Amino acid sequence: QVQLVESGGGLVQPGGSLRLSCAASGIIFSSHTMAWYRQAPGKEREFVARINSGYTPIYQDSMKGRFTISRDNAKSTVYLQMNSLKPDDTAVYYCHSNYGYWGKGTLVTVSS
Repeated sequence: QVQLVESGGGLVQPGGSLRLSCAASGIIFSSHTMAWYRQAPGKEREFVARINSGYTPIYQDSMKGRFTISRDNAKSTVYLQMNSLKPDDTAVYYCHSNYGYWGKGTLVTVSS
């Protein structure tokens, strides 16, 4: 009954912005450390960012300054604000909980 549902992906031009959302249900959301991962075509899934129950964010070094993770416990939702997007950011972005749950992903395509 646990669900993590991502949304907000789509096609964006280089330099543009998107905000991804992950809505959780079936869990006590406020106690979960939430994270974003991504998987580009032909590549392994990689860590993007995480935020714990104390709202402390951690980022992969290459994402710092461009991506911001946040959460709204009242809405059981974690967000990923992505700015200055590059073609290399093209990937399926997945939501994850430290209790071992994954969303099905949302596709982000950065292209002119």
